[in-house]
Amino acid sequence: MSKPAINFFLEDVKYTLKNKTLIRNWINDTIIAEGYQLEELTFILCSDEYLLAINQQYLNHDTYTDVITFDNSETLKMIEGDIFISIERIQENAKQFKGTVLDELCRVMIHGTLHLLGYKDKGKAAKTLMTQKEDEYLALFSASLGKLAI
Repeated sequence: MSKPAINFFLEDVKYTLKNKTLIRNWINDTIIAEGYQLEELTFILCSDEYLLAINQQYLNHDTYTDVITFDNSETLKMIEGDIFISIERIQENAKQFKGTVLDELCRVMIHGTLHLLGYKDKGKAAKTLMTQKEDEYLALFSASLGKLAI
C-alpha cells in the first residue's frame, strides 16, 4: 500500500510555498480528525486566468474565484481530490482582509479540504458551520506554526 500523498504544483504562477511538511501534516491531521483517510490530495496553485478557465469549462461559471475543489474519491471515507487555488485571489484577499498571504492560503486550503470531507457552504447554516470548522483547524495550524518559532 502506498503512502498517502499531499502534492503541491504551480500552474501559470511563481510562488514559493514554505512549511510544506507542516501543511501536509496539518491537512492530514484534519482529515483523520474528521474520520476520513487520505488517499491523495493535490493542491494546484495557479493564476486568476487559469482558474477562471477551469470555472468556465467545468462549472459553467464566468467569475473569478479563489478555490475550486474536485472530489476524485471512489471509496467511502477515503479522500482523493484536486484543489485549484488562485494565488492572485489569495494575495488580493489578504490585502482586503488585512491578513497575511499564508493565513489566507491556509484558509482556502482547509476550505477546499473541508468540501472533500462533506462540508458545504451554500445557505446560512452550512456557511456558518464551514467557517467554524475553518477557524477550528486554522487555530491548530497556527499553534503548530507557533511551535516552530520557539
